[in-house]
Amino acid sequence: ELLASASKKGVASLTQGELDAICSKFLQARQSWEESEAFLYGAATDFGIDPHIDTWPLDVEALATSLSNAEQVASLEGEDGIAYAAAKLGQELLGFHGIEFILFRDGANRKVEALRANEDHEAFKGKTVTGEQELIYATAVAGDLRDNCYRLCVSWNDDAPAAYKNRCEELEVAVTLTGSDKTYGANMLGAAEIGSTYTTWQETLSSILIAGCSNICNEVANVKMGNAHSGEDVNYIESPYSKKSFQDFIDNILSIQYSLYGGAGATTPAAKSLVSYFNNHKYSGASDIQKALEASLAALKACQAKGAFVDIYTDASVQAAMDAVNGLDEELNKAASWIVKQ
Repeated sequence: ELLASASKKGVASLTQGELDAICSKFLQARQSWEESEAFLYGAATDFGIDPHIDTWPLDVEALATSLSNAEQVASLEGEDGIAYAAAKLGQELLGFHGIEFILFRDGANRKVEALRANEDHEAFKGKTVTGEQELIYATAVAGDLRDNCYRLCVSWNDDAPAAYKNRCEELEVAVTLTGSDKTYGANMLGAAEIGSTYTTWQETLSSILIAGCSNICNEVANVKMGNAHSGEDVNYIESPYSKKSFQDFIDNILSIQYSLYGGAGATTPAAKSLVSYFNNHKYSGASDIQKALEASLAALKACQAKGAFVDIYTDASVQAAMDAVNGLDEELNKAASWIVKQ
């Protein structure tokens, strides 16, 4: 809504305070997404939501070509602009990182003055793209991002807001398991019951630990940090324009904490949580998981204190953080192996 309002108002009348508010709202949404990534299995994978809204690196050259095409910008601005973006742009131009490019540069909020001039990024050399066109693009992409987040919420939560459900119905997108009228949440809560894809509660808990927590551990350590740190792909850097990569990684590990502690935002384990289950059933590795979780967060915060990932990805502290997160991954897998034997 903030982007749509700014685009309608026009960059000539847009204030820096209004632009800063848009940047702040983006970072808030980004943090919420990253703190959910221990739940990228299920609907996020089955419906292709994660790659659709969170692929990087952004294809800046393709973006320059798209935004210098007057017909394409007109389609993005039209009544069906969101649908056009979703169907025509491709995942390398969609989601968080396309919007990030418009709103941030070199770790700072864009200046209104920059949007009032033509885009000067090197990929746009020889092309004329205005700030107005950039806001039109960002608005359409943000609408598609919103729609996909609505879909993810509805697919897990039977009690999702009516507005989310209505939008999914309007878009005519699937929100239940294939061949079933059950949401992913109902399917998981009905573990061991007839019709659930989870045949036992042990399988359910193991899936949370492996398909959820372990997978994001591996991605943070060996892909998000590992690709650049090893030199395999130095351009594979998440959130380079806002320079919030380390915050993304920290939030990803927090998503594991929330899964283990039994609730979004949890700072201590709930009575009904995986950690409490481990303790109540005398799992010998319970304290090791806790120590590995704390070590991972501490190592990532130590990296963050040194600078942005895009600037220090070769630093030894990055390897230390990778090792810590891989250590957490090892403990999660041990716990999953223990659970299936119970």
